[in-house]
Amino acid sequence: MNDAEISVQAAGEQDLTAGNGSYAVLRNRDFLLYLIGRFIASTGQQMLTMAVLWELYDRTGSTLNLGFVGLTQMVPMIVFTLPAGHFADNHNRKRVIVLTTFLIACWSLVLSLVSAYRARIFWIYLCLFMIASARTFMWAASASFLPRLVPRKNFSRAVTWNSGAFQLSAIAGPAMAGALIAWTGHHAAPVYALNALAALSCAILTGLIHQDHVVAVKENMSVKGLLTGFKFVVANKIVFGIITLDMFAVLLGGATALLPAYAKDILQVGPAGLGFLCDALPIGAMACTFLLAHRPPLRKAGRSLLWAVTVFGLATIAFGLSKWFWFSLLMLFLCGAVDNISVVVRHTLVQTLTPDEKRGRVSAINNLFISTSNDMGGFESGLVAWFFGTVFSVVSGGIGTILVVVAVALVWPEIRKYGRLDAP
Repeated sequence: MNDAEISVQAAGEQDLTAGNGSYAVLRNRDFLLYLIGRFIASTGQQMLTMAVLWELYDRTGSTLNLGFVGLTQMVPMIVFTLPAGHFADNHNRKRVIVLTTFLIACWSLVLSLVSAYRARIFWIYLCLFMIASARTFMWAASASFLPRLVPRKNFSRAVTWNSGAFQLSAIAGPAMAGALIAWTGHHAAPVYALNALAALSCAILTGLIHQDHVVAVKENMSVKGLLTGFKFVVANKIVFGIITLDMFAVLLGGATALLPAYAKDILQVGPAGLGFLCDALPIGAMACTFLLAHRPPLRKAGRSLLWAVTVFGLATIAFGLSKWFWFSLLMLFLCGAVDNISVVVRHTLVQTLTPDEKRGRVSAINNLFISTSNDMGGFESGLVAWFFGTVFSVVSGGIGTILVVVAVALVWPEIRKYGRLDAP
């Protein structure tokens, strides 16, 4: 495809998204295909994760085996992040998404067979490792491909709808998996097969997207090329600051890992109450999605980000001290809502402030920080709770989050000065 064809195609995409209405971006055919595909794939992945945890505990009764699930999926992220980013910048991103999503479908089907024939637990972990490896390459390509689907003025809305679709999948996926496992007589294999179908559907929908990614100049894989993403992140003060803010906020302020302890020992609401507590965060994020979609793009994005993370810390402290179930639900709902503001601002700025030829590598670094901070945050919360108590762990994490906001605002004043989220 030559430059003239690319320009005509880009102009066509901008015509499709003309206007600044809340749903204007959804009239973009390519973005709508992308959004539906990612929602289907994410729902399938949420179902698979829930089913794997259930099957492993049902077959072994060991919580240690549950811990290995997170480790098995984190190792490929750490090992393959840099190559995945380099691959996304030097190959057709749409084809990378299609290929890796197809591989996820294949390995999910293998996992279904492993489960159906009750093979050794080792094979379950192997399938999870292969799925996580393919997903690492897919994430880098998918995040860096999104900015090519919509014009700059609509990109923050595209990120908002994309985040909302993920949160909806986080609500629907586990519930659907639980219902299917119960309906099939406690068998997880149909869930894995359904995830294979979901991944295959995502691959087909992505393949139908008209917009494409053309690599101008390919770089050979080298240490210098692999480190390009790190170098750019460190050199760009705004990108480095917001990634650092998110990493430490999640590391210190996440109370999700301790929700079972709150449900059982502090709020005393049992498994049913735990389900409501787990759903409060994504429901809050979904509510925020519709709020952001129906208002103009943030005019003071930097300050909005800092205030959102501050409120997240305050709500975490309030949740940690609460003895009332409904107030705890409200605080988790608020955490989910303001966290979604942080997600939208961070993803929008990371993508729009990064040159296209580096987006894959920077997206990979961003994904690495997100994934590892989530996993380490759960470990940190559990460790502090073990030594000092559950309430102390959550409250101190909220206080630490607020202190991180203050530090970031002082070290990187460029963030609090950043203006319109849709500025050129």
